[in-house]
Amino acid sequence: MKLAVSAMINMRREKPMPARPAQPAGPQPDGPGRIYWHTLETAAALAAQQTGTAGLSTAEGARRLAIHGANSLPDAKTRGALRRFIEQFNNLLILLLLASAVVAALLGHWVDAGVIIGVVVINAIVGFIQEGKAERAMSAIRNMLQPLAIVLRNGHRQQMEAAALVPGDIVLLEAGDRVPADLRLLRAHGLKIDEAPLTGESAPVEKQVMPVAESAALADRACMAYSGTLVTAGQGQGLVVATGLASELGRISSLIQSVGAMRSPLLVQMDRFARQLSFVIIAFSALLLAFGLLKHQMALDDAFLVVIGIAVAAIPEGLPAVLTITLAIGVQRMAGRHAIIRRLAAVETLGAVDVICSDKTGTLTRNEMIVDGALAPGRAWQIGGTGYGPTGDITGPQGPTDAAGDPLLAGLAQAALLCNDAELAQKNGIWCVAGDPMEGALLAFAMKAGLDPAVEAATWPRRDAIPFDAGHRFMATLHDNRRDRALILVKGAPERLIDMCQRQQGPEGPVPLDAAHWRQAVETFAAQGQRVLAFAAQTASFGTETLSFATVERGDLVLLGLVGLIDPPRAEAMAAIAECHRAGISVKMITGDHALTAAAIARALGLKQTDGVVTGRDLAALDDAALAHCVRVTDVFARTTPEDKLRLVQALQAGGRIVAMTGDGVNDAPALKTADVGIAMGQRGTEAAKEAAEMVLTDDNFASIVAAVREGRTVGDNVRKVIAWTLPTNGGEALCMITALVMGTLLPMTAVQILWINMVTAVLLGLTLAFEPMEPGAMARPPGGKGKGVLDRFLVWRIALTSILMLIGVKFTLHWMLGRGTSVEEARTLVVNALVAMEIFYLFSVRYLHMTSLTWTGVLGTPAVLIGVAGTVLLQLAFTYLPLCHKLFGTRPLSLGELAVAAGTGLALLLVLEVEKLIRHALPGKKTRQQLS
Repeated sequence: MKLAVSAMINMRREKPMPARPAQPAGPQPDGPGRIYWHTLETAAALAAQQTGTAGLSTAEGARRLAIHGANSLPDAKTRGALRRFIEQFNNLLILLLLASAVVAALLGHWVDAGVIIGVVVINAIVGFIQEGKAERAMSAIRNMLQPLAIVLRNGHRQQMEAAALVPGDIVLLEAGDRVPADLRLLRAHGLKIDEAPLTGESAPVEKQVMPVAESAALADRACMAYSGTLVTAGQGQGLVVATGLASELGRISSLIQSVGAMRSPLLVQMDRFARQLSFVIIAFSALLLAFGLLKHQMALDDAFLVVIGIAVAAIPEGLPAVLTITLAIGVQRMAGRHAIIRRLAAVETLGAVDVICSDKTGTLTRNEMIVDGALAPGRAWQIGGTGYGPTGDITGPQGPTDAAGDPLLAGLAQAALLCNDAELAQKNGIWCVAGDPMEGALLAFAMKAGLDPAVEAATWPRRDAIPFDAGHRFMATLHDNRRDRALILVKGAPERLIDMCQRQQGPEGPVPLDAAHWRQAVETFAAQGQRVLAFAAQTASFGTETLSFATVERGDLVLLGLVGLIDPPRAEAMAAIAECHRAGISVKMITGDHALTAAAIARALGLKQTDGVVTGRDLAALDDAALAHCVRVTDVFARTTPEDKLRLVQALQAGGRIVAMTGDGVNDAPALKTADVGIAMGQRGTEAAKEAAEMVLTDDNFASIVAAVREGRTVGDNVRKVIAWTLPTNGGEALCMITALVMGTLLPMTAVQILWINMVTAVLLGLTLAFEPMEPGAMARPPGGKGKGVLDRFLVWRIALTSILMLIGVKFTLHWMLGRGTSVEEARTLVVNALVAMEIFYLFSVRYLHMTSLTWTGVLGTPAVLIGVAGTVLLQLAFTYLPLCHKLFGTRPLSLGELAVAAGTGLALLLVLEVEKLIRHALPGKKTRQQLS
């Protein structure tokens, strides 16, 4: 029988792990006075807090409040609105735009200057709105604190504001309460707490009052209840041991504040490029100015205007705006893939991601418990179906079966249905559970076996029940058939029930218990990460109305069998992980769940390195060097704390990796903020996680992350195409002007004509590349990586080659026109048209960086390309023939033959570049081809 995944519910302990330094309930000072509350007996904890079971007096509470302060998180330090807005301009991309606007204004080109400044202001407004991520994350965490709490003061139960709680208070907990402070539990009756936002544990945790080992991880401290977690069942009473910033929630809040904002690879690369380009332009401008003055004895005004023209040609003033629009288009595309982008630069960063660190529950798994396998004496069944729906086959050795055809299955399914407090119902066609998820899975199992909950409840009504208790580790219910029979049904930890039973149910009736067989079966389930439950039954005297622990523990229980429950992996997540591996992206699971559960899910998902699961205890013992090696060779991390997740992300980044991190809990917020791309879950994620993330998934599905990465690679390719188109065309314009100045020949264009070219082509041609679809094989290439700059070897080569080819085209058209005796104005008009034609044809070449453009798809282009080319042609006709343009730009009309020469120059450029592309891709050696493409 296939036994699938998930860890047992506090019913067996995993193999001992290396000890790690324990973490206290709150961040206490290191040293002799540090108290590990989870290691203390209840009496010792009360004594340490100098309080009693009646709670504090009103006066003592006020005294301690003055010492410890309010049980709340401090407001985050925020910047004023004006400062936040001004800081939006403190970016080299923006400064480059402003410099372009200044140059345009100096040349009297006020329209260009106005457009550029408008782009800058819009960009600043968007950034201003999206700023303050840490402040909003802190606000979201503060909202998780319970506003009211039930406490014992002066020996009496009273309601008070949670902010007034102090260490030493006694808090009462009931189902539905949010824990108001860190508590050392004094009493627990069927108490279950959902700690997923804090620990990542996929199911509510059963609580008890017995102390645990000092080395116990946060998720294993069953005698503690932590601030911000939710009580799902039962009742309890706890001693407040930490409030405000001293609580676990406060410690995470401090971590968020300590984490600096990360910058995307694109911003880092563009800042570096802007610095380099600015230095080159300033240096060359100074040299050329000196050259013109000294060599050619030019007048200062003339030399200055020439140098300004060269600078205008060299500065890609449209590039930042086009890049911003390209990223914005990527945001719109990703929204259609269930990915909401909160920070613009994260779009391109997604395409460069080479490591995805993912939580397990709900992202890689369905976050729905199911019964995957069941075992009875001499029987083993595999349970089909997904979710809580009652559909799916129960398959045994002889094929599909049900309760009607197998009495042993009927007995096990009946116990699973009746010894159960959950309910299943359909909402909008989807089966949902009201109550404990594991009990919902048991109901679905019984219904798959053919049992009807309503019929069974009417036939065997419940008379009494013992709720699950962590001390006894079982739940029991009493039923009768209204006539002559009564039945006690028990479910609980398999080790506990095996010890309580003397017999097991056989096909012909009860037989002696084979305890060794059942313990081995439990081990088999648990080794594959199953959460295991055992079921037993015994008869009772008809008319019995009450049930006691003694009746159950000293009775004649008969073991019915075992069931294994899992939170199954998403099928789409398996395919997405395989796609990641093909794309050169590592996937690492970082979960707060048990190691066995994590390993089993990882194997099912197809993660590569699943043999050695590293736990939070193991990580705590590693120095930075050992941790760097660990993150390279390990894909599965279990029982992790917020500090562990933060260290793992930082270790990966220190190794040059670009990291995407998923999360949904408060405990994930520091790592989300640190990662290059933080990805929060939109459906089950806490507000703290969403505010700390750059991207929010609306469907909580790992496959949507991979879809977003695909879109990110498309955006990354398009950004690269925009740069690969813009810089060579600007380089060609600048080279034409520099050559003319150095050689002392006629300038082929005026500064205002250069501005016209840049304005028209940047908007109508460069922007069309933002709409390019994904190239074939984009997800088969490895990610770019952090070390890759804007000017890689390919781009430097392409700038040089294209600039030289454009120089040749410009020289040819200029001298051809002058040789025919035309005026300088006519010659320059043809030069501008030839340059624009070359940029149009170069656009078709650069649309495919990794393959030839000479295909029907490449020639026909996309609608955006065709619209851009048509618009450019119309504007060039106006530039050439409108009298107003003659006056503004110094142009003259051209004949159709002369325009054909301009078009032919552009076609020649395309053919030469396509030949170069074929030669480049035919170069021997994979490494060489990758470096040049």
